[in-house]
Amino acid sequence: MDGFLKRTAADLLQRGVDLKDFQVILPNRRAGLFFTKYLGQLVTKPAYMPKVITIEDFFCDIAGKRPADKLSLIYELYKVFKPLSGSEESFDRFYFWGEMILRDFNDLDQFLVNPEKLFINLKEQKILESDWSFLSTTQIELIQAFWASFESRDRFHQEKFLRFWDVLFPLYKQFNTSLKTLGLAYGGAIYREVAEGLGKMKSPDKSIVFVGFNAFTGAEEKLVKYFVENFGAEVFWDIDRYYLNALNQEAGMFFRDYKKDKVLGPTFPQTTPARIEESERKVHTYAVPLKINQANMVGAILEAVPDLENNWEETVVILPDEQLLFPVLNLLPDKVNKINVTMGYPVKHTPVFTFLEAVVDLQRYIRVVNEDVLFYHKPVKELLSTVYLYDTAPEFSQNLIDGFTRNNTLYVSTSILSTGGPLFAKIFQQMTTDNLMDNLIELIQMLAEPLEENSMERTYLYQCFKQMNRLKAIVEKEIREEVSIAFLLRIFRQVFGEIKLPFKGEPLEGLQIMGVLESRNLDFKRVIICNMNEGSFPPSNSMNSMIPFNLRKAFGMPIQEQNDAIYAYTFYRLLHQAKDVHLLYTTAGSQGQVGEKSRYIHQLQIEMNQKGIQKKDSVTHIPVNLSAAKPISIKKDKSIINLLKRYTKPSNGEWEPVSFSPSALNVWLDCRLKFYLTYIAGIEVPEEVQEEVDPAIFGNLVHMSLENLYMGFIERKKRKVLEESDIDGLKDFVYPAVMKAIKKQYFLENEESQKLTGQLVIARDVLQKYLQGVLVKDKESAPFEIISLEAGKKYRAFVPINIEDGVVNVALGGIIDRVDRIGETVRLIDYKSGQDKKSFKGIDSLFDRDSKDRNKAAMQTFFYGLLYEANFPDNQFFLKPAIFNLREIFKEDFNPYLQETIGHQKKIEVTDYANYRDEYLLGLQGTLEEIFDKDQDFDQTTDTGKCEYCPYTNICSR
Repeated sequence: MDGFLKRTAADLLQRGVDLKDFQVILPNRRAGLFFTKYLGQLVTKPAYMPKVITIEDFFCDIAGKRPADKLSLIYELYKVFKPLSGSEESFDRFYFWGEMILRDFNDLDQFLVNPEKLFINLKEQKILESDWSFLSTTQIELIQAFWASFESRDRFHQEKFLRFWDVLFPLYKQFNTSLKTLGLAYGGAIYREVAEGLGKMKSPDKSIVFVGFNAFTGAEEKLVKYFVENFGAEVFWDIDRYYLNALNQEAGMFFRDYKKDKVLGPTFPQTTPARIEESERKVHTYAVPLKINQANMVGAILEAVPDLENNWEETVVILPDEQLLFPVLNLLPDKVNKINVTMGYPVKHTPVFTFLEAVVDLQRYIRVVNEDVLFYHKPVKELLSTVYLYDTAPEFSQNLIDGFTRNNTLYVSTSILSTGGPLFAKIFQQMTTDNLMDNLIELIQMLAEPLEENSMERTYLYQCFKQMNRLKAIVEKEIREEVSIAFLLRIFRQVFGEIKLPFKGEPLEGLQIMGVLESRNLDFKRVIICNMNEGSFPPSNSMNSMIPFNLRKAFGMPIQEQNDAIYAYTFYRLLHQAKDVHLLYTTAGSQGQVGEKSRYIHQLQIEMNQKGIQKKDSVTHIPVNLSAAKPISIKKDKSIINLLKRYTKPSNGEWEPVSFSPSALNVWLDCRLKFYLTYIAGIEVPEEVQEEVDPAIFGNLVHMSLENLYMGFIERKKRKVLEESDIDGLKDFVYPAVMKAIKKQYFLENEESQKLTGQLVIARDVLQKYLQGVLVKDKESAPFEIISLEAGKKYRAFVPINIEDGVVNVALGGIIDRVDRIGETVRLIDYKSGQDKKSFKGIDSLFDRDSKDRNKAAMQTFFYGLLYEANFPDNQFFLKPAIFNLREIFKEDFNPYLQETIGHQKKIEVTDYANYRDEYLLGLQGTLEEIFDKDQDFDQTTDTGKCEYCPYTNICSR
């Protein structure tokens, strides 16, 4: 392809001079590689190549020094800033501000701004007024406008700004003095040193050629003009008439200024190329729903390239958003056999960084109990689930993960974790500030050891290894302040968040994938640009600076307008040679804003009239199935019938029957499909470690606490009858009963019993109040005899039902929270921590699945009556179901007994289960016969309100 760099190379060759006498200066290394390639293609005989370097290297070669590491520079800045400002801020807190200040210092040096004039104090305005000779009228107006707006602010903000502003010039001077003493420098300081020393420079021994520049910094412009004027340097401009002559085109903003300059103007060509307007090309624009869908679109565009035209070196994919890189790579068609990536990929987006960050963060969740180091379950579970640990010991990792849920484990010991292997032992140990970074460096080496030499993961780890060693050296040699784990974690995130992974490969072969600015000076036949959204290309206003906009503009420092001009030029110059252009943007919104296509697409569609330019965007549709979910109904086949037999009593003792609980019957009445999924298919609901005391856990704690309280009494007193005088004595055992329940629920060690925090403290106190409330009611009922408690007895019964094959006995079972006797009445008590009602509209209503008022709690307590009678057939006492609703137990009119509602107003208290036995048994048998009916399918409930908290909603799509 006859691109700009190739034409420039041809121009130099046609002069017939020795190429080794030239030095070619380009904006970036990528352009230098391609320039050298084209020279090699064009030479017809052996020849020495010219020296080809970047403008940055040119400055550094003249100065004889290179920029220091940014981390070192920011720390040196911090050391100067701290005594000047009187700030007590730690280095990790300063890092963000230090980075911004360093960037501002770099800008003011690169643009040769007088720092003393820039950082002049408001109190010294008279000095400014008497020395405005170096400023233009426009600059003076900008500065005056800033100070005028500043004076209108409140006194607090004025003083705060002034205090900081006063520090900047002394900080700039002392920082540069400190760097010179240390033999260090930042890029801007090198540029200023070179620019201010041009008068002492000797004539170069090579002819200097500047190629492909668009926007010079102040120092670059001064150097280029000096070389042109004094040493006869040449400048080759990569421009087009389309944006150079049109004053409204921001892409030509810098060129128009340079063309007017008395030194640079004559270097422009007499005839400006007009390739954008005169060349034929096709421009396709695609509106894509989601950002990730652009990767699919890129793959489809490349797949459609005819095999005769797939010279992939002439195709480029531009990615303004680095996060699209791997999705694009993963979705490239098979026929793209070679790829070259020319962009840095942020290490912070890699799994390695996430893993190392989690390892550091793990140290914040340590508890030490009796010299045993314990780790909090959440970060441990996340680490065990990573590929780095799970693949090392999958069975060990899975067993631990399952154990967290099974045992409700909140903390796990390092002695257990370390048995997984050396990698586990390295990670799950208590680290100190003295050994944290050494451990991380060793960990990185351990992770890299089994990987292939050129694997992507090994490359990630290598970058992390280099940066960790650099960070370690600075912390150990430089940072004098007290360093904590929290400090190291913050500085780790700050420093590692900026590392970019440089890709290596053959840069001149295959499909080219690159960032926006890497494409400078390069020409391609086929151009695909992703993320052509406003805010992405060009990027949004994101110039973080300590220097206000007006002052930046007045002193000639870069502002957003200039950034936009650079990106506009980068876009339009890609059209110089392109014949097939594909522009993709996403319609998905972010941060509450609709995705808007880039201004560059609007400009092309409105301003350019070539027939190949697509005026309307192609909208890419992602097929979505919006049809309603089909009803689910499962018929009872032979295998299901056999499974149901498990709940019946065999005639020959062939199997031990499984019992239906009252909860199972309530599930059947609520939703037959839910019954199937739970009790027939046996689909388990995924359990999670419960830290928060949710209603279910609180209910468990209530039951266990009450059980501990009364079982403890029975064991101590060796009797089951409680007198009124016993109740007061039980109050002293409420706290131990509650604590025993909490320790059992959360698998706490004895030593930890007094160290409850957060919600458990609140739960403990509420439980104590509830138990005190139960004791008050029990004192009113005393004396009474405890017959059984939850842990003391599981009741069972068999109910005969008629099915197609005859009569079968269905097993029923359940645990009654408490059975006690007061005089001639046996109470069947169910403790409830919710808001269960005690009234019901007749026995029929308890089995009416269509009734929204069906009382499940009443159905359950009547069930206990059936179980008790089956286990005590000679019982002569009244059986009285009761619900101790703990939320109501403090009310003066608290009544725990069931009440049947007759008509609208009348309520009759249930005093004996026997009065309802026959009707209840009939309803129960009907429900069981329905369960065993071969023609009754397992279908979904029609009341979707019941689906709100169902764990199987994803299966039903309700």
